[in-house]
Amino acid sequence: MPLPRIVDDVTAALRTSRSAVEACHATVSVLSRHTPALIEALLHVKDQLRCVSASGAWQVFSAVPLGHGVVGRVYASGKAVTIPNTADDPDYIRLGPPITAEICAPIIDRTGHPVGVINAEWAEQQPLDGWEETLTEAGRLLGARLSELGGPPAETRSEQLLRHALALTSAETDAEVLIRACRAAREVTGLAAAVLLRPAPDLLPEDEELRVVIAASSPEPRDRPLVARLAQIEPDRLAALLDEACRYGASYTLGDPAVLDARGFEALTAAGVRTMIAVPLGAGTATVSSSVGALVVLDETAIVPDSALVNLLELLAAQASTCLEKLTTLRRLHLQANSDPLTGLRHGGPFGDRLAAATPGRTALLAIDIDQFKTVNDTLGHAAGDRVLVQMSGALQQALRLGDELFRVGGDEFVAVVDVPSEAEAVRVAERLVAAARATGRTISVGVAVQGEEESPEAALYRADQALYAVKRAGRNGVRLAPDAAPPSPAA
Repeated sequence: MPLPRIVDDVTAALRTSRSAVEACHATVSVLSRHTPALIEALLHVKDQLRCVSASGAWQVFSAVPLGHGVVGRVYASGKAVTIPNTADDPDYIRLGPPITAEICAPIIDRTGHPVGVINAEWAEQQPLDGWEETLTEAGRLLGARLSELGGPPAETRSEQLLRHALALTSAETDAEVLIRACRAAREVTGLAAAVLLRPAPDLLPEDEELRVVIAASSPEPRDRPLVARLAQIEPDRLAALLDEACRYGASYTLGDPAVLDARGFEALTAAGVRTMIAVPLGAGTATVSSSVGALVVLDETAIVPDSALVNLLELLAAQASTCLEKLTTLRRLHLQANSDPLTGLRHGGPFGDRLAAATPGRTALLAIDIDQFKTVNDTLGHAAGDRVLVQMSGALQQALRLGDELFRVGGDEFVAVVDVPSEAEAVRVAERLVAAARATGRTISVGVAVQGEEESPEAALYRADQALYAVKRAGRNGVRLAPDAAPPSPAA
């Protein structure tokens, strides 16, 4: 193989390259003229090795995550590798036809650091003598030219959008989604700050106007004062901005508000805003209160965003809205899986978790049973029984103290788990429940047990059940405190 000729051709081709992409294309083109292999030039862009140029195959990977595959290994080590049989290498990633051999060499910049790799893969048996040296030298030449041209190409807007969309998808909470959406909006647009406006109906009484708040932000450090000033704007002006985005869709500025007519936005311009893009999250809605929110990107410099950039921001906002909907659905499914669909009370797993967290000497278990509930079902029907259950569960919940928990553990059986300073306080809580039940026109029986110091929660629940049965035998409609737990028997 004419090694000096290939190197000379790569040198000449790089000399006329005017960008990083052109330099990669030129190197791959020269190499592919001398071998039938798949040739790829991959450069480090953000957290992946992006394929900038390739030749010799119908399909190639767009990018490979750092640390994956042979290319990731070579990039991390900075050393070339020859793999005569790819089947023997656990890092090899196959795409397309079977590959027999692979040679990968790092692209080294003028500082001696890898910025990417040149990879060659052969589908047929070929002499490989000299190819590792050739690719290594080509990587050195390409890296030097990339240094002269300013390094690897910057991430494109579409690549930024894809990266941030994946980050949004992995967010586990609403707050994470909102913060990541703001960060993405700022980076994709290049503007200084991004905030997310959302309606906050729970902050004010019903008879007052709906309040709009900045639910998340991601400003550059120098622009934090801008966001702080934005937070001081009258809520009705923020509500008006959110209303416009929700009703009519995205909007953006066309230049300096000192020159153009910016009436209606005086509060924003007074806060220092000179450029703004506002896009709704999700589909347009008729009212602010029904909206998910609006993503607003700002800058103190007058810039004219292009429509394509606004479209990218709309895609980002739509992705954020979809992620919020997904989290809402997951929360609803989790609630359904752990709650009684009729009364809304938790049961099953949550009840077991609460028992496991009980504190001996402080946690009281109140076993509750609706008196003569079977008679209701037998005489009036199950629909009437369901109404009794819903009414009773609501009455019992209202009678409990803050922090007390009520679970439905059977047909007409409930357990209240309460932390108390004494058995007397546990009985008082039970008596309030009995009174609340009477107010509904029905009665309940309650057995009370405070978990002993050496007692399991399950044993305490059994004592509460036995006390409940004692109330039933005594005529129902009352409270019985269970006898203290028997001390553990001495070891033999």
